[in-house]
Amino acid sequence: MTEKTSATGTAEEYLEAILNLASEGKKALGARLAGRLQVSPPTVTATLKRMKRDNLITTNGKEGISLTEKGMRLAIGIVRRHRLAERFLMDVLKIPWCETHQEACLLEHAMSDRVVDRLYEVLGKPATCPHGNPIPVDDVLPPIRGVPLNTVAAGSTVVVERISEEANRSQELMEYFEQLGIKPGATITVTEVAEYAGTMSVSMGKKPFSLGTKAAAMVWVILRNP
Repeated sequence: MTEKTSATGTAEEYLEAILNLASEGKKALGARLAGRLQVSPPTVTATLKRMKRDNLITTNGKEGISLTEKGMRLAIGIVRRHRLAERFLMDVLKIPWCETHQEACLLEHAMSDRVVDRLYEVLGKPATCPHGNPIPVDDVLPPIRGVPLNTVAAGSTVVVERISEEANRSQELMEYFEQLGIKPGATITVTEVAEYAGTMSVSMGKKPFSLGTKAAAMVWVILRNP
């Protein structure tokens, strides 16, 4: 059972963002947090200072920001609440796939540990949220699988594993992915990579389309066996 968080709503967002960055193998830097959370650098600096005071994080220059044991425990609990809330919203309330993230951000703060644990049981112990991101179990966040689509070579066929949490912050991007059918389980063939233009030519079935590499970086995929 996860510990009930005593962090503020703002600190929870930072803890979640830091954990998500770390799970993707990215350093949690102030500038990166500012971009992901869409806040100013001075705001990030002030918030991180408070979080360090509260023993939620440590900072180490170029190595970036790390979660303390307390911060990690709280971050995992936040991620668990959020992803189970998304699952509930889509599976039970039939909220559209592309809208569950925003609604879950509101719902997660009102859920106690007891409700979260019960929700996990009622939903059938789901392994992932609707976007393919793993749901923590027993205070452990399972490792993510796959690689970003923008790193895949032309001629490869891949299966979508997950849509990153960063993409979920953009309603327009999620609507675009849903319109194209870019969801976990979808099969994509990369036909051309135009690095000079920042685009990829891909196809799903007989439907070809172009995808910006910035957007493709938020789609994690697994190479399909030949």
